[in-house]
Amino acid sequence: MCGITGIMLPPQARDRARLEAIAAMTVSLAHRGPDGSGIWLDRDAGIALGHRRLAILDRSDAGRQPMISHDRRYLITFNGEVYSAPKLRIELLARGHRFHGHSDTEIMLAAIVEFGLERALDQFDGMFAFALWDRAERQLHLVRDRLGKKPLYIGQANGALLFGSELDALRAHPGFQARIDPDALAALLHQGWIPEEHCIWHGVFKLPPGSILSIGSAELQACDVGDMRARSRAWWSLTDLVRQGREDPIVEPSGSEAMLDGLLRTAVRERMVSDVPIGAFLSGGIDSSVVVALMQAQSAKPIRTFTIGFAESGYDEADDARAVAQHLCTDHTEHRVTSAEAQAVIPDLPGIWSEPFADASQIPTLLVAKLAREQVGVVLTGDGGDECFGGYRRHVMAHRLSSLFRVPAGLRRAAASSLTRLGPPAWNELLERPPFSWSRSLRGALQGETVHKFADVLDSANEKDLYHRLLQGGSQVHRPSSMRNWPEPADDAADMLRLLPSHGARAMFRDTIGYLPGDVLVKVDRATMALGLEARCPLLDHRILALAWRLPIGSKIRGGKGKWPLRQVLSCYLPRALFERPKQGFSVPVGAWLRGPLRSWAADILAPGRIGRGDHLNPEVVGRLWSEHLTGRRDHTRQLWAVLMFETWRDRLRLPGQSQLEWPGNQVLHQAPDFAAVE
Repeated sequence: MCGITGIMLPPQARDRARLEAIAAMTVSLAHRGPDGSGIWLDRDAGIALGHRRLAILDRSDAGRQPMISHDRRYLITFNGEVYSAPKLRIELLARGHRFHGHSDTEIMLAAIVEFGLERALDQFDGMFAFALWDRAERQLHLVRDRLGKKPLYIGQANGALLFGSELDALRAHPGFQARIDPDALAALLHQGWIPEEHCIWHGVFKLPPGSILSIGSAELQACDVGDMRARSRAWWSLTDLVRQGREDPIVEPSGSEAMLDGLLRTAVRERMVSDVPIGAFLSGGIDSSVVVALMQAQSAKPIRTFTIGFAESGYDEADDARAVAQHLCTDHTEHRVTSAEAQAVIPDLPGIWSEPFADASQIPTLLVAKLAREQVGVVLTGDGGDECFGGYRRHVMAHRLSSLFRVPAGLRRAAASSLTRLGPPAWNELLERPPFSWSRSLRGALQGETVHKFADVLDSANEKDLYHRLLQGGSQVHRPSSMRNWPEPADDAADMLRLLPSHGARAMFRDTIGYLPGDVLVKVDRATMALGLEARCPLLDHRILALAWRLPIGSKIRGGKGKWPLRQVLSCYLPRALFERPKQGFSVPVGAWLRGPLRSWAADILAPGRIGRGDHLNPEVVGRLWSEHLTGRRDHTRQLWAVLMFETWRDRLRLPGQSQLEWPGNQVLHQAPDFAAVE
C-alpha cells in the first residue's frame, strides 16, 4: 500500500523543470508511504513517476518503486496489494521468469511482460491503482481495480497530464489551477460525499473502477480532461458480473452457504499474508465478526482485534465486540473514546480527506485506525458485506416498498404534506387508511421511521428519487448549479438497472457502483493511509460478489433482515445471540455535540457573513437549518456536517505553510532527489 503520482508532458513542452515538480507531488503523499520515497523521470520522453512506499511485503530494497521490468520495457508505480501474486509467481517461474525479491510489484511486471497488460489484469486479485509506462510504445497506462478500492485522480496543468492517489498531489504541481466544481459541491451537500462521476476540482476526474486509460504524450496536444475520461475503457465490469449471475442463478440457495464459507475462507486467508503484524477491526456486527471468525479459524495464534467505544448511549458497540472477541479468543484491544478525544481530531479531517468528505463515521474510523496502528501495519475490515448481501436498511425498505408507486402520486404528495404539518400523531392513523391499509409490506417497511423520513419517502417522484431519498436527503443549502438531476449510471449499468427484478436488488446495485467507491472506500482508505496503515476488505473479493449476485434477493433479505447468507455462515462460528441484533452503524453523536460542546465552533463557521462568501452556499437556508437543529425541532446533522466539512476544507486551502499531519509512528523519510542521478 503506497501513494503514487506522476506527470506526462506533451512533446512541445518537455521542459526538465516542469518534470521536477514530481518531487513536491511525491512529498505530498508522504503519509501514505512512510517507509521510503522513489522518483523516476525521462526528460526526452516527458514522463516522471513518483512513489511513496508503505512496505508490507518484501521490505527489502528489492521492493522499491518505481520499479522497472526485467526486460527494461516497463516502469510501474503501484499502490495496493495483489493477493494472487504467490500463485502467479509459481506459474511465471515455470515459464522461465526469475525474481530478485518476493514483492507483488515484481510479479505484476513479469505477468505484464508474459501475458500483456489486459490478460495480466484478469489474473490480479486484489486492490490497486497503478501507472505503467511502456518505454517501447511511449504510452502511459493508468489502471484502477475492479471496485475502486484504491483511488486515482487525473487532471491537467498547462497541457501536462497529472495523476495522483490524492488531490493534494495534483495541487502540489505549480501549474495546477484549482476551481470548485458546483455539481460536485451540490452532491457533497446533498449526501455527504462526492460520487465517482464528479470531483471537487473542475477539470479533474477519478479513473472509474475497473478501468484503464491508455494515452501517449503526442495525444495530449488534442486531449482535454473530458476526452481523457471518455477514452478510459473497462477491463472489468460489475454489470457483466451481475448479468452472468442472472444467467446462472442458484435456484436452490440451501447449498450456497458452504460455497460462501469456502470463498470467504480463501479471501481471508489470502489477505492474511504480510511481512508486518496484522489485525482486524471488530465492531461486533455481522461483517467484521465473520471476517475475524475466519481469520481466527485459520490462525495458530490469537488474532489482534481492535474496537473503540463511546460513552454516549446508542453509539457504543464495545460490549458486543468484546463478547465476540472473548468467544473467538482473539487478542482484543478496546478503547473508550471520550467526547473530547473525538472532537480533538475534527480540525484534522480536511487535511486527511483532501477532497471534502462529510460522512461523520469518518471520526470513529480514524480513531480505530489510530488505535490499531499502535500495534499492527495491516488490518482486515468487514466493508462490503452490506452492498453484496442487502445489509442496509434502505435495501430492506426498497425491497418491501414495491407497492409504493401503485399509490397515485397526488395522493402520496398530499399525505406527505399532511404528515409534515400534523406531526407524529398522524403516523399510525394514516397507515390505517386506504390506500395504505391494504399494503402490509409498505406499512411494515415504514414502521419505526421518523415522520419526516416517512413523508420524504411518500413524496418520491420515482424509484431513482426514492433511492436517493433513502440514501441521504437534505435541504438545498447550495446555490443553484447545472446539476438539475442526479446523474444516471453509464449506459450498460442503466440497462442492468432496468433488467434487475426488484427495488431491493436495484438499490444494492446502485450502492455498489456509487456509495461503495464514493463513500465507504474513500472513508477507509483516507483514514487508514493517513496513519500508514493498510486496510484489506475480504468481503469485496470479486469471487464473493459473483456468488452474491447469483443468489435471488429473497435469499439475502428474509423476515425484514438482510445478509441472510452471512448470518448462516457466521452461525457456524458464533452463537446467534452474539450477532443477531439490530444494525447500529459506525457513528458518533455529532448532532448532540453541535448543540453542546461543538456549538461555538460550528456557530462561527455557519455565521451568515462567512457562509455567504464565494457564492457557493445559501446563508438563509443554512441559518434556518442551524436554528431548527439547535432548538431540536429537526435533526439536520447530515446537512450541517457537510457544510462544516466543506467550509473547514476551504479554509485549509488558504493556510500558508501547510504540513502533513504527523501521527505517532508515522515518520516522514523523504529526501529531495538528486535529479542528476535519476535515469
